[in-house]
Amino acid sequence: MSGAEGRARRVLTEAPTDLIVDRLAAELARAYGVARTELYQVDYRLAELLPLDDGPSAITGPGHPAWRAFDHQEPVIADGVGWFPVGMRGERRGVLKVSPVPADPDARRELDTVATVLGHELSAVMATTDIYRTARRSRRLTLAAEMQWELLPGRSRIRPSFSLAGQLEPAYAVRGDSFDWSDDGHRLWLAVLNGYGEGVAASLLASLATYALRNARRARLDLADQAALADQAIYAQHRGEQHVSVLLIELDLATGEMTVVDAGSPRLLRLRAGEVTEQELDKQFPLGMFEGTDYRPQRFRLEREDRLFVVSDGVVDATTEQVRYGEVALDRFLRRTGPMEPLDAVRSLIGDLRAFVAGDLVDDAVVVCLDWLGPQP
Repeated sequence: MSGAEGRARRVLTEAPTDLIVDRLAAELARAYGVARTELYQVDYRLAELLPLDDGPSAITGPGHPAWRAFDHQEPVIADGVGWFPVGMRGERRGVLKVSPVPADPDARRELDTVATVLGHELSAVMATTDIYRTARRSRRLTLAAEMQWELLPGRSRIRPSFSLAGQLEPAYAVRGDSFDWSDDGHRLWLAVLNGYGEGVAASLLASLATYALRNARRARLDLADQAALADQAIYAQHRGEQHVSVLLIELDLATGEMTVVDAGSPRLLRLRAGEVTEQELDKQFPLGMFEGTDYRPQRFRLEREDRLFVVSDGVVDATTEQVRYGEVALDRFLRRTGPMEPLDAVRSLIGDLRAFVAGDLVDDAVVVCLDWLGPQP
């Protein structure tokens, strides 16, 4: 690490929450001769790169150097301008624009590292300020959507043994569909929720289910007992009048053994060697439908480089002029995602759905993509 890079790191960690980018810009100007530094964050729809400041325009064109840096997670240099990906452990936040970019390759590598440190700092301060959240929305979120996005663990996650991503649609008006995940280096837990109801009521129900599942998971209960505890919590609150369809997955990162509890409608599809198959699951009652439901786990073994998709019924049932998107179109599209990273696969599927309905989806939809890369030393 050079002295310039070290100073930039210190500036990022010591700057006031609201001045992180301003202080970084001043340091990059002093140390690298950069005249202009700008942060662009990806919006909730994964469709626009939005500037932190009001002056620059949003970047929407997929061929733009900023999008190439975001998509490939590599620096892109074009016309004397450098675009560096900003993220943290697989969570893509946006890109950092610097101009003019230094010609020295070592300086460019240092700027790439600084952009990554910026991603960590943004994650660290996100709970204490609204500045960065407000700047990454192109329109107002509904109250239900605000609650749902606050509930999520992130939008993508990368570890040596797996890569994971998820997206909600319609991003600015989602109600009850959601997802949650956690890993401890040995196991990965994933929950995908297909919500019930409308508006804030649906979001509240999804929140109750998510926190009940987290509470059970953090008590180190097995997957079936996690479902049972959440089932009891929802039934106690709503007495069967409201319920949540959930798919629960626990993946052993050393063996690829997957434990599943299917408590409702989210579908599990596997892409292996270019072929899509739906995993046959023992469908059980949604959480909260009846009092004291006992849930039974199933176990499957994944092969290295298997890709899993979990989709809610809002994906398959998306319609335009009385025509459903359907299983055939879904399977055909999923086969084309093989070379893509999970977040790109999710974004592409949601984009295909938007194109199909010629706009945002009306009904909630959730898509989660998980790549099992095999056990790692």
